[in-house]
Amino acid sequence: MSTESLDATFAALADPTRRAILARLRAGEATVMELAAPFAMTQPAISKHLKVLERAGLISRGRDRQRRPCRLEAGALKEATDWLESYREFWEDRYESLDVLLDELKKGDTHEQ
Repeated sequence: MSTESLDATFAALADPTRRAILARLRAGEATVMELAAPFAMTQPAISKHLKVLERAGLISRGRDRQRRPCRLEAGALKEATDWLESYREFWEDRYESLDVLLDELKKGDTHEQ
């Protein structure tokens, strides 16, 4: 994943409104008006959020007669998850090393008593 793509994904995810939009789209595609309904903001404000999500590759917009439904695109989320996974593995290794050290220290304490 490119740095720019990753930056766009995390920047898009940084906003709670955009995260809520993505959560709604998990249930299926929706129009801009349907996505705007739960928020106390104008349709142009929601459209700006959708543009950020679209630029990050997190959503796509289709055309269905008069409707322009938005749908979740999971690829960018997968790439971000994969990137985060490498850090989870790093920290797991660190915790395992710490566990070994703590076990050695406990054994040393019992031998001294």
